[in-house]
Amino acid sequence: MELSEADRAAVFKAAGAVRKQDMWVMCADDPRPGGATIETVRDLNGDGRPEAVVSEVGMYCYGHAGMGFKLLSKQADGGWRPMAGGSGMPEFLKTRGAGNWPDISVGGPGFCFPVERWNGKAYALHRFEYQGKRCKPPR
Repeated sequence: MELSEADRAAVFKAAGAVRKQDMWVMCADDPRPGGATIETVRDLNGDGRPEAVVSEVGMYCYGHAGMGFKLLSKQADGGWRPMAGGSGMPEFLKTRGAGNWPDISVGGPGFCFPVERWNGKAYALHRFEYQGKRCKPPR
C-alpha cells in the first residue's frame, strides 16, 4: 500500500517526528540521528483503512533495544492516530484484542518479551512471550 506525500508527512507528524536537515527524526535530541522510516503500511485490523509503523534506530533514545517505533492508524476523518509505540521492535501476532487489533510483541535484548493487547482504548501489557510461549521476565 503506497502513501501519498501528504499522508507520509502526516504519518511522521502524528508519530511526533520533526524535520531535521533532509530527514524526519523522532529522537530530535540524538546528535547523530539516522532518521525515521515508514516500515509498514497495511490494514492490521480489517477496518479498510491503513495502519503505518514508523521506526527509528539508535541507542541515544532507545537504549539497548536500539530501535523505537510508533504504530499509527488512519482515521475516518483522514487524520492519523498514534496507537502504540516505544523502544523495541514490534511484531504483530495472530492473537487479537478488542476491535480485531493484533497483539504486539515488543522485541529487544533478552529472551522474554512483553506482548501488548488493544483493550478498546489503548495498547496495554497483556503477557510475556518468547517464541510463542509464555514466559516470566527475569527480575
